Amino acid sequence: MTLVENLDANQAESLGCGPLRPPGGVNVRSLRQQIFEYVRATGLIARVDVAKDLAISPGSVTALTAELIGEGFIQESTAPRRDADSSRGRPPVALGVRPEAGYVAGIKLSDQAHAAVILDFAGNRVADAVMPRKIVHQSFAQTVDASEAVLMNALERSGLSLTDLNYVGLGMPGVVDNETGIVLWSPLVSERDFPMQAALQERIGRPVAIDNDANLVTLAEMWFGAGRALSDFVVVTIEHGIGMGLVLNHRLYRGSQGLGTEIGHTKVQLDGALCRCGQRGCLEAYVADYALVREASTALNWDRQRATEPHIILESLYDHAKAGNIAAQTIFHRAGRYLALGLANIVNLFDPSLILLSGERMQYDYLYAEEVLNEMANLTLLSGRKPPKVEIHAWGDLLWAQGAAALALQVATDVAMARSGG
Repeated sequence: MTLVENLDANQAESLGCGPLRPPGGVNVRSLRQQIFEYVRATGLIARVDVAKDLAISPGSVTALTAELIGEGFIQESTAPRRDADSSRGRPPVALGVRPEAGYVAGIKLSDQAHAAVILDFAGNRVADAVMPRKIVHQSFAQTVDASEAVLMNALERSGLSLTDLNYVGLGMPGVVDNETGIVLWSPLVSERDFPMQAALQERIGRPVAIDNDANLVTLAEMWFGAGRALSDFVVVTIEHGIGMGLVLNHRLYRGSQGLGTEIGHTKVQLDGALCRCGQRGCLEAYVADYALVREASTALNWDRQRATEPHIILESLYDHAKAGNIAAQTIFHRAGRYLALGLANIVNLFDPSLILLSGERMQYDYLYAEEVLNEMANLTLLSGRKPPKVEIHAWGDLLWAQGAAALALQVATDVAMARSGG
């Protein structure tokens, strides 16, 4: 499976592959890099179609692709025909990314398990690994250990070594500064303000890119998900916490300091429930799974009856609600109302064309029942207008890790093109 398949020019631009022109007409990426990334986005494409789709002269395409072939980034093969009436004559020669041009890895750290994937330079998944999280309250050092362990597990399955990796992407929940690589706060780690990027780079001896996990699942949706053809959309992740990724004008939005779109920590109740971030009244404190477990422990007196894993309590709570238990149903109904409030605030702020609700917790349909979506519509400005489309994507750990690998592949491409004169 390629990372992205058969995109048109507008879709490719959302991946940074098209002719990206800010005001003034200057390209953000070099022409050669645009060609390379468009070839990767389409999978296989003839030179004439690259020229036509990107509005580049055939001569320029020929010269630049010759350089890319000579440097081992792309290769030639037989191209599929685009038109049904062009079946006569020799089949056209296609350009495709040479998979062995490089490899990247993506790591996803979460409260239940850690995952890693290895991709080649064409975006094919080479290997993957999932390891259960063994320590509930991890230190910074233990988090680095866990990241290395799951990465080495995936590498062992791939037959590759650390030196084969061009770049490694890492995603984790919390407030992550993408530029400095510092994690200001994460629910997975006991410390704050720790240099996760630098520490992992030093440990494995490979360059690392790091970001909030919600941003990376959003990046994955841009590369090979429902957001490929959209200029603006939102991803809301509902896992152990509540995260958000925002795409505006085909670009992932992080804010002026890289710390934006923390929808889970917007306030929905002054002096309200305690959030795991240390503040009160956050949306997450009413919707996340630990909030539901806390409610169940109080309303159903489960704290003394069952000392077990939170996900088991959640499953039991859900079963009780489905069976008609009023207290269990009330817990989910309350969480759904707060989620509707959070979604309505997103609509009022950004007016996205699509909202993707993502994460394993989406198995609990009380969180996105029809009454929740109706209440979201009622809470939006000019509620009589058609609300944005809402889709449910139950991403697993490996696909979250693939979002981290997409970040690594994006950065590795920038570096490779710069070093080779792109």
